Amino acid sequence: MTSAEKEKSSTGLCRPPLSPAAGPGRAMKVLLLVGLGALFFAYYWDDNFDPASLQGARVLLTGASVGVGEELAYHYARLGSHLVLTAHTEALLQKVVGNCRKLGAPKVFYIAADMASPEMPERVVQFALDKLGGLDYLVMNHLGAAPAGTRGRSAQATRWLMQVNFLSYVQLTSLALPSLTDSKGSLVVVSSLLGRVPTSFSSPYSAAKFALDSFFGSLRRELDVQDVNVAITMCVLGLQDRASAAEGVRWRNGG
Repeated sequence: MTSAEKEKSSTGLCRPPLSPAAGPGRAMKVLLLVGLGALFFAYYWDDNFDPASLQGARVLLTGASVGVGEELAYHYARLGSHLVLTAHTEALLQKVVGNCRKLGAPKVFYIAADMASPEMPERVVQFALDKLGGLDYLVMNHLGAAPAGTRGRSAQATRWLMQVNFLSYVQLTSLALPSLTDSKGSLVVVSSLLGRVPTSFSSPYSAAKFALDSFFGSLRRELDVQDVNVAITMCVLGLQDRASAAEGVRWRNGG
């Protein structure tokens, strides 16, 4: 047997001929998976939002003085919602309230509140119920970095961060849920990527955001089991180039 024949023979032994149907069959499976993926994407991408549904809606919005919360307030105002806005700084809230009125909000009220105080969530929800007569939307957007005088992973800083970024959300939700149940309303929770992906020098803040994600994920299932028609939307924001965000991790460099 020549060397060429030996090579041909060994090649044939190592690589048996493929079935004629193997190539087309695999291609069909790939096409089927791609098609199913496209259908799944198209189904969930379908936007059924009706702007008219927010006209006259009663909205309590926290963290409404700057950034995302301020823009949300203006969005609701343009669509004709009745608003109760809350944040820590009264002067900034007053400016946002004035702009919301110019944009067409029929009713706008505000209450300055520090969510680091455990009694504040109850005061805020009661204020909103008194002013609006009920709630259709509770939009929770407030957050806080560690206060002055605390550092990093200290128990004091962690306790403060948990109150502002997690426990106050739980308090607001439990207090507003009866009204939202009556109106078949919605809970909107603005969270952070740090509640999904931990990173360095943010352990207490990440802990609060992970707790937030777990709590509302579980609550969504509980409401579904109990046949309570209250929607929960989690909005996960990425990193923001803001002074407050930078301040929150200053301690890592001894700042």
